[in-house]
Parts: sequence; structure tokens; C-alpha cells
Amino acid sequence: MTRAIVVTGTDTEIGKTVFAAGLASALRAKYWKPIQAGLEEDANGASDAARVASLGVPQDAILPEAYRLTTPCSPHRAAELDGLVIDPARLALPDVKRDLVIEGAGGALVPITRDLLYADLFARWRAPVVIVSRTALGTINHSLMTIEALRSRGVPILGMAFVGAAHEDSEATICSIGKVARLGRLPIIDPLNAETLAAEFADAFTLGDFA
Repeated sequence: MTRAIVVTGTDTEIGKTVFAAGLASALRAKYWKPIQAGLEEDANGASDAARVASLGVPQDAILPEAYRLTTPCSPHRAAELDGLVIDPARLALPDVKRDLVIEGAGGALVPITRDLLYADLFARWRAPVVIVSRTALGTINHSLMTIEALRSRGVPILGMAFVGAAHEDSEATICSIGKVARLGRLPIIDPLNAETLAAEFADAFTLGDFA
């Protein structure tokens, strides 16, 4: 039976895909991004799945997206612009007989359709969620709102994974007020590749915390 871990974020462009790649590689898990939007930004139609492959997740461990959308915006609107209707039934958890890391899009309250948010989908899955948050200014507010949005829907939260330079007080404050586990912090990695990500992820996180 699949053991799924959902990776969501407090915003877009915060390092969620890099974290998801590191986690999937460390767990030797499958990776799935159910909906990919924004393919028009790259002439080759590059996706987050392609990025995690470049960061060490084997190609045969990457599941195909249920939807691949053109415009870089919320899935509900990107689908409308592509003339598509997103069917939530196609977003059921796949049974892959091994660990599965699932990456959402943007934040937890991003709309999938006009009446379904990512947080609602997470609640249907009943899978534990890791919240990825950058450490920059504004992170306390965004993190605590994300925690409340998930908790109000009964979504289990594994904890917070921070990305960026260390900000001890902000990280501790979020986890204390939000009553969530502090899983670790991934620094900005330069150069970023499969080898450097694996090394930094191993230093930053304890795999047992994701059990």
C-alpha cells in the first residue's frame, strides 16, 4: 500500500520542488506532481518533474502528471485558458506499492477548480503534509495561516521544512505557536545539483521524522 507524503508551501517559488526532490531521493520514493501549470514559460515544455529528475530522482520513479497546463497561473484558471475541465477523480492517490512524495502547486489554498482548493484535496487524501516555508520576512504570517488552513480541514501535518538562511527566532516561533514539528532547514545550495542536494538534505533532515 502506498505511503504518501504531501509537500505543500506557504507561497510559490520558495524551494518546494527542491525540497520534494531531496525528500523523494532520500526515501527512494516515487514523485508525483498531479497538476503542472506554466509550460509556456519554457520552449521545451520543462516541468517540475523534469527538474526533480535533474536533481537525482530516477526517471522511472517519476509519475506522469494528471494535467499539464500551459499558462503560469493557478490551475483552475490555467485549465480554463486551455479549454479543459479538471476532473478531481483523476487526482485520486495512485497506488504505487512504495513511498510516494506528492508536490502541490503554490500554497495550500491555491484553487484546483472553482470549488476545490489544494487543501481540500489533501483532506480527501488523508495523507500527512510537510509545509515548506522560506525563512525571509513574512514567513511567520504565511506559515501560521497555512497551518490553520490545513488543520481546519483535518489535514495531518508532519511539520515545517524551512528553506533559506537561518532565522532561529522565526523558525522557533512558527513551530511553537503553530504546535507543529520543526523538521529542519535546507540552505540555499549553490551550485545546486543531485550531489549537493543529497548532501545538504542529509545534513538538514532526519529521515525518521518523515515516518
